[in-house]
Amino acid sequence: MSATQCERLGWLGTGRMGTAMAGRLLDGGAEVSVWNRTAAKTRPLVERGATAVATIDALAGASDIVLVMVSADPDLLAVTTGADGLLSARRPPEVMVDCSTVSAEASAEVRRAAEASGVAFLAAPISGNPQVVGAGGGSIVASGPQGVYERVRPYLEMIAPSVTRVGPAEESRLVKICHNLMVGMVTQALVEVTALAEKGGVDRAEFLDFIGGSALGSPFVRAKGRALADRDYTPTFTTRLLRKDFDLGMGAARELEVPMPVGALVRQLVQSAIGQGYGEADFVALYEVEAKAAGMRDGAA
Repeated sequence: MSATQCERLGWLGTGRMGTAMAGRLLDGGAEVSVWNRTAAKTRPLVERGATAVATIDALAGASDIVLVMVSADPDLLAVTTGADGLLSARRPPEVMVDCSTVSAEASAEVRRAAEASGVAFLAAPISGNPQVVGAGGGSIVASGPQGVYERVRPYLEMIAPSVTRVGPAEESRLVKICHNLMVGMVTQALVEVTALAEKGGVDRAEFLDFIGGSALGSPFVRAKGRALADRDYTPTFTTRLLRKDFDLGMGAARELEVPMPVGALVRQLVQSAIGQGYGEADFVALYEVEAKAAGMRDGAA
């Protein structure tokens, strides 16, 4: 590692995505301490060389930079500004980097609290499911002070080959939400045309092979096409989490007075999927809602 890559790192939040991201740091030779509310979830990283600590206070004390990956606004606030959060530690870290997908409002609240405590803050949400990120195919969009970004950038580049700074404050939050809105919209378009072709007598897998190899193909479309062909809804990102991001996106659209007719419709279809029992399934289960609406109750015409 270079001289800029020898700081002590802490990782808070070792769910599927957090484990994939922290694993990339370990593979890059970084020194990483880890904490998770359910301690057993740190075991895979400990087996790869991480050091588990028992409390957030201990994580802060062992780290110059702490990276955070949690699910939603309340979780981020709890582990940063809460009574036992990073900013309440006896020795807070010098820098906090949040890689979660949360609202700009929550991010701004954490940034203000961090600055008041003398802690630098960078928002750096990541795109890609845990398998993609673990294989080195993720992308990170960051926002915060330029100097903080440059300090943290070598570690972000260990995690993902694509790292982009888009502004000095919460701009990355909006970029990531826009990205996830597009993920949902593209998926809904894919399941609709797949159902149409399939009900017309075309083999589902063959249709998706064609789309994946056409001008419309992309790594995302090909990956979701394979899952859709097999009706494999093993979660990479759940329908319930996608709804959370659509809620954030629709809130931003209202605040900025931007019409989002397609986004609003897809949000309701995501809700339908959750109501039909697919909340914890991968969001490509939107196909099941479409197939049922098309009278394809067993997934076939």
